[in-house]
Amino acid sequence: MFLITGGAGFIGSNVVAALEERGLAPPVVCDRLRAGDKWRNIAKRELHDLVNPGTLFDFLERKGGGITAVIHMGAVSATTETDADLTLDTNFRLSTRLWTWCAEHGVPFVYASSAATYGGGDRGFDDDASPAALAELRPLNVYGWSKHLFDRWVMRRVAEEGASPPQWVGLKFFNVYGPNEYHKGPQASVVSHVYPTAKAGRTARLFKSHNPDYPDGGQLRDFVWVGDCVDVMMWLLDNEGVSGLFNCGTGTARSFADLAGAVYRALGKEPAIEYVPTPEAIREKYQYFTEARLDRLRAAGYRRPFTSLEDGVTAYVQGYLDSPDPYR
Repeated sequence: MFLITGGAGFIGSNVVAALEERGLAPPVVCDRLRAGDKWRNIAKRELHDLVNPGTLFDFLERKGGGITAVIHMGAVSATTETDADLTLDTNFRLSTRLWTWCAEHGVPFVYASSAATYGGGDRGFDDDASPAALAELRPLNVYGWSKHLFDRWVMRRVAEEGASPPQWVGLKFFNVYGPNEYHKGPQASVVSHVYPTAKAGRTARLFKSHNPDYPDGGQLRDFVWVGDCVDVMMWLLDNEGVSGLFNCGTGTARSFADLAGAVYRALGKEPAIEYVPTPEAIREKYQYFTEARLDRLRAAGYRRPFTSLEDGVTAYVQGYLDSPDPYR
């Protein structure tokens, strides 16, 4: 039986769906649903239990013997979050406790890191997990720093041969898009924001570039279809001998203009885009380029190709956003 923290969230709920599609026992989901429609992300799934994060370790003390793997997707994930104490409690301290529990009980542990750990990218996007290499990275926000802090904590323990889960994997997710992200509001993907505008035949707005090396709409990101991220995790769970810190992206940077254009074309429309100034609050910390290096993931044995931007956006728009039921 799997435990998925953040299992009602974006990536987590897609993992829950994939486990069900494999015919596995209903998992335990640890998450807060709060107000709104986040519950719909898991409304189609059969669950063994739904646990509040505040009672997670009480649950593990009572029923942890039935857990075969922990998939830790739960986090304060907003890159604009300014409450550092809240972010560290959730993204760092909870993660260290789960790592320790998995190490003590011999349970595999897969967790979400982030491409935000790379900061502005001036040191590249090589998932070198050595303590020396990680020490060179400079995240730009508290979210990225909290994820980076845990990566460093993990690698220090591994280097010192401290107690570790039998399998452990950290995945540095790049710009993930796909179904069940709707509760994320402003933090949801550009695809989900452009869709209603494109559907209505109106002009979409993207940020202007404030960097002379990039044209308006030419800012580049490694956009990755959520289904590919889930496939990587399923492969890892099938290959228990693989541990490490890996990038999870396509390996190909594409522009925001490409992304928005793909949304229009998935609806059979010609793109219509205008550019507005990037808000000053985020302008100085804005990333203009991200691109995952996949050498280590490929060397570990993962061979499946990643979905192209056009195919992924089309699948998302036509299969979910433009359907009566957008939830997976």
